[in-house]
Amino acid sequence: MSIRNALNRRTYLKAMAGALPAVPAAQMAKGAAAPPIQLHCDLYLDGKREKEMLDNYRNVFRPAIKQQPGFAAVTMLKLRQEVQGKGPAGCSHRLIISFETEEARKKWVATPTHQKVWPTVENTLLGPKYIALLYDPVE
Repeated sequence: MSIRNALNRRTYLKAMAGALPAVPAAQMAKGAAAPPIQLHCDLYLDGKREKEMLDNYRNVFRPAIKQQPGFAAVTMLKLRQEVQGKGPAGCSHRLIISFETEEARKKWVATPTHQKVWPTVENTLLGPKYIALLYDPVE
């Protein structure tokens, strides 16, 4: 095979690969039919207890949730700036939890581990504590 043919073949294969739909590695490995659900929780945090809440999230809650069957991801976000519109008043942080299915998330919530580790975060919250919204990703 000539160098020119090899380069044309490589270019062709790259173009074909780029035309394929992107599928997350976790989905391919597990054969999941749908992307994971997402639970978004806007947290009403006691500002004086932010360090305590983040320490509990990092050292207690996150390690525990990562061990659960069906777990996909967990992220804590801190609001930097309202770019357009108003965010929920008093909510400086958003917790995003993803599981393969809503059923897997509900099983996690029912575990003794969840009953032990969630209060370490929740106890640092004020008033209504949090707003929880469940999302299905759209493909």
